[in-house]
Amino acid sequence: MDPSENTPQAKTAAPPAQVSFYEKHKKVYVRDVKGWWDSWRWVLVWITQIIFYVTPWIDWNGRQAVLLHLVERKFYLFGLVLWPQDVFYLALLLIISAYALFLFTAIAGRLFCGYACPQTVYTEIFMWIENKIEGDRSARMKLDNGPMTARKFRLKAVKHAVWILVALWSGFTLVAYFTPVEELLAALPFQLSGWEMFWTFFYAGFFYMQAGFLREQVCKYMCPYARFQGVMFDPDTLVITYDPERGEPRGARRKGTDVQLGDCVDCGLCVAVCPTGIDIRNGIQYECIGCGACIDACDPVMDKTGKPRGLIRYTTENALAKHFTPKEVLGHIMRPRIMLYTAILVLITVASIWSLATRVPLKVDIIRDRSVLAREADDGRIENVYNLKIMNTTEMPRRYVLGVEGVDGIELAGEASVAVASAENHEVTVVVRVPPDAAKAGANTIYFNIAADDDPQIAVREKASFLMPR
Repeated sequence: MDPSENTPQAKTAAPPAQVSFYEKHKKVYVRDVKGWWDSWRWVLVWITQIIFYVTPWIDWNGRQAVLLHLVERKFYLFGLVLWPQDVFYLALLLIISAYALFLFTAIAGRLFCGYACPQTVYTEIFMWIENKIEGDRSARMKLDNGPMTARKFRLKAVKHAVWILVALWSGFTLVAYFTPVEELLAALPFQLSGWEMFWTFFYAGFFYMQAGFLREQVCKYMCPYARFQGVMFDPDTLVITYDPERGEPRGARRKGTDVQLGDCVDCGLCVAVCPTGIDIRNGIQYECIGCGACIDACDPVMDKTGKPRGLIRYTTENALAKHFTPKEVLGHIMRPRIMLYTAILVLITVASIWSLATRVPLKVDIIRDRSVLAREADDGRIENVYNLKIMNTTEMPRRYVLGVEGVDGIELAGEASVAVASAENHEVTVVVRVPPDAAKAGANTIYFNIAADDDPQIAVREKASFLMPR
């Protein structure tokens, strides 16, 4: 036993400190701010929400203009009709979105997070409702810290009721992209199918929870983009930054003192207006969503103190450290990485548009009837039976002429044309005959030709196999 353990110093030693790995959540009370960046944020809120809420109500050729119809397995996009076979275009859309995200993030940081992310947009809407009902930041803090009174209960109840109504209408709107909105309205409120009811309340519940309660916690702890954005940043990426060279040492100005202070008066407004509750003066942080609210709060303070604007500004790390001019900042933005992202994005986008523009609005699936491999007709010729699924992806009914080739003397038995309604899938059974000595025993390659009788440019040629008995 160590004798030192019995010394008075050992007996009076302080217990080991306890370290918590989890910080207790503190509600962020965001102060309202007006300015250039705030105006642009609300412009994006209006644009995104008008598109989201209005689009399902737009009519196009007697149907919903934008509809991912799960029952019919068709995606209507104004005059474009896409089928499950067109999943290639979905892959292209995802690739374009990914490269656009990489490009914009490498150039200007978290623009998407600050202005167009649904979490940011809906949180902004919910905070606006909260501000109108409960009051400004100080009023909300006072209300939350006070006892439960009739007034407090009334204000909280009204706020949550409005939140729930907005969330439910948003859930209904989301489902309207998958089920025609007219059918949903006719089914309200008790005739909705199980999946329609589920997704309406599921989306509304997450909307209500994330925009009303979680808010900045989604950006800080749940969003994967906040975590991997760092690998897309470099010293020439535009981000929201505080200029410590100008601002430090910070502090309030007092008359009669000759202490030399920086431009920052330590008013705390940049923290009060931050939707994620961070202090931008502590340097670049992954929680920053690039909304620019701190710039809108700081610039008027600089105006009042007679200092130039830009203590907090949108610039790059290199520009801040090396005092770049705006021209030099622009020159460093156009770096090889950005040019590569731009070239790839433009190439894929142009190729996708060209592919859609030149796409033949006709699809055909051919399946040979396996129940009858081959049979002999009354005249001695050999017959194979095929099921043709003809998909008319245009917005007008068409008649298609059928033909077959590949073997000498091959022909179709019966009518060689079929009518298909607009944006419909029509299945037809056809019989193909060949002379008994026209082909070798076993499988022989043949081709079906299907073309619109009023437009020879709308035509496809599909490969099939014809079986001859051994």
